Amino acid sequence: MEIISILVIGTVLLLLLMMNKKQIQKASERLSVYWFRLAFAFLVLFAMNVAGGFIGIYVPINIASGLLLAVLGIPGFAALCAFAVFL
Repeated sequence: MEIISILVIGTVLLLLLMMNKKQIQKASERLSVYWFRLAFAFLVLFAMNVAGGFIGIYVPINIASGLLLAVLGIPGFAALCAFAVFL
């Protein structure tokens, strides 16, 4: 396990050394947008859980639900609502 983590960290550092400043800024901007979407997805999941609790629908707050909502957006929201109602 240690060897794999060292290899991954080394590969990431080598990729960063090969990039120029503009590429690093673009990559960090994309990463920050993704992290914001993930944080907002967990906020939406929490709101769905609170609102669904009043009518007896449970929406799980876990990493899979958060990633689904962060990556897919509105279709992910619809899928989570459908999962909560029909399962």
